[in-house]
Amino acid sequence: MKSSGLLAQLKGICLTIVFVVSIFTIAPMGGMAKSRCVDTGLAAEIQSLLNNHKLWLNYPLSTKRFYQQQRYAPQWLTSAAQDKTWKSMLLLDCVLQFGLSYNDYRYNEHLPSTLHDVFEKPGGVSLAQQARFEIMLTDDMITFVNQLHFGVLNPSFTPGIIDSSETGFRAEDVLQGALKQQKVLSFLSAVQPKCNEYVRLQEYLASSLLYMEDCYELPEGDLQNVAMNMERLRWAGIDEERYLMVNIPSFNLTYYKAGTVNEFKVVVGSPSTPTPQLYSAIKFLTTTPDRKIPAREFLTQVLAKAVKDISYLQHNQLSIYDKGGSLVKADQNTLRSIIRQPAGYYARQSVGCDNASGSVEFNFSNVYELSMHGTPDTTVFERESRALSKGGISVQHADSLAVLLLFDDGAPQKVNELRDAIISNRKKIFRLTKSLPLKVVYVTSDVVSGRLVRYNDIYDLDKSLQSVMFPAARPLSMR
Repeated sequence: MKSSGLLAQLKGICLTIVFVVSIFTIAPMGGMAKSRCVDTGLAAEIQSLLNNHKLWLNYPLSTKRFYQQQRYAPQWLTSAAQDKTWKSMLLLDCVLQFGLSYNDYRYNEHLPSTLHDVFEKPGGVSLAQQARFEIMLTDDMITFVNQLHFGVLNPSFTPGIIDSSETGFRAEDVLQGALKQQKVLSFLSAVQPKCNEYVRLQEYLASSLLYMEDCYELPEGDLQNVAMNMERLRWAGIDEERYLMVNIPSFNLTYYKAGTVNEFKVVVGSPSTPTPQLYSAIKFLTTTPDRKIPAREFLTQVLAKAVKDISYLQHNQLSIYDKGGSLVKADQNTLRSIIRQPAGYYARQSVGCDNASGSVEFNFSNVYELSMHGTPDTTVFERESRALSKGGISVQHADSLAVLLLFDDGAPQKVNELRDAIISNRKKIFRLTKSLPLKVVYVTSDVVSGRLVRYNDIYDLDKSLQSVMFPAARPLSMR
């Protein structure tokens, strides 16, 4: 990385910060406290490098916007910024404590020695080198902010999408705000997920790394798993105080609100019909709902059984519709025809005590046709492993969860209506005045009472993520 003496100093300081949210304070090295005037040509050199695209950057548009806001004036190589420059660089030296990879940053190649020379050897570092230092450090810090917020391999927000500023989140603005603060890390850490699971994992990772001999080596074993699950939680974009989280591997639904937590057991999809990860919002509840049968289940279960025994449809309160929503009068000849071209048809299961959706359904938009509801078969919740469904999510005590949501939505008067509709087996819709965020995540570890707990990787997803996050060498991410 750098000279052994400088490396030892940086490493020592890195190990002292652990996960403390107030930035560490250090004195500038050697004689670097002395005043230094910035060459007026440096701003022009920064502008030239950015406009001519002479540097490969992780976030070129964001970095350019950062300097445009400051009329290309240097932000790191000034006497006033000297202390925060070192603090920011030392923060990059400790990115493993946030589950990030040290190799994603060019800082480890050249920046500390360059900064040392700029302040210790006036005139010994060319304007081109100084401009390069400015731009590279800014790009590294913007990379750090984006990785803290979005993750490194977010399937929805790649670096290219983030850089184009289509997300509503601008890392360059966060960085500008951080440089105005005394506690830089405290300001930057606010962009991370706020959910309890993430905080627990990050604290566990940071405290564990404190005891590693080499803080630049990638973590192994359990610590890799912790970092991977922090990454997944960043994808979920949790920044709300009130939300529902379904964690697939733990077979658990958690309802967070105003500092309180309510937990419910759930059944999720089997490995052959997995429940997808998604981020949506519950907009209304439906009592004794009818259910649209997922396309795969319609073909492999409903049609396959009904063509053998036409009474299967009636016994299971199933009706078949064409694409236009018209009811199809089903006989065995019609069913055989539909089997040949099933894409133009679908089935719905009507209300009834045997309805697989149970007494309540929680309605949210999604492209997977995923549903979340109760179930009349309560015995399934007695099983330890509950990857049993065809993809949908069944909630234990779904009616109790529905009551909580109505109370917290400011509609306690609707609770009796809900209960009456359930008792009378009557379909009724209850709209929420404010949509409730829903996060369906795949997190295979958590920290409970200070101890790391590993969940079964039921869909075998850890290996693929591990191979991308922790290879021998990895670029930042695909643009």
